[in-house]
Amino acid sequence: MDLDPTEMTAVVNRLKRAQGQLAGVIRMLEEGRSCDDVVTQLAAVSKALDKAGFAIIASGLQQCITAADGDATAVDVQRLEKLFLSLA
Repeated sequence: MDLDPTEMTAVVNRLKRAQGQLAGVIRMLEEGRSCDDVVTQLAAVSKALDKAGFAIIASGLQQCITAADGDATAVDVQRLEKLFLSLA
């Protein structure tokens, strides 16, 4: 399964934002910021990464469903299920 680069633009942007947020979390830790602030920002990073992962899997599911006139192979379904559950 290949991901369509045009569909992944939003995912890449989300990951870049998460990268910036993570750098901010590291900076906060180095500066000795409060636990509440650090955990709040870390939760935002985690949510952004989860959304990116789900967007990638959704794109893969769409490709499987439309591939071969709607017949997704068992291997593809198993791979997608494994990927989906890895984010759960």
